[in-house]
Amino acid sequence: MALPKRRQSKARGRKRRTHYKADNVNTSKCPQCGEFKLPHRACPNCGYYKGRPVLNVN
Repeated sequence: MALPKRRQSKARGRKRRTHYKADNVNTSKCPQCGEFKLPHRACPNCGYYKGRPVLNVN
């Protein structure tokens, strides 16, 4: 098995990692109020999840 002969510089490693970027977060519209929310989460605006009130939002 091959082993590196010399240490790789920080710049070389960072050049390789420039493509490791975070993706945009997907959002979906709440069927109750129409606001954008994270999928599979209760809506922070109205407090509904799957047509039922789950959070007490004033």
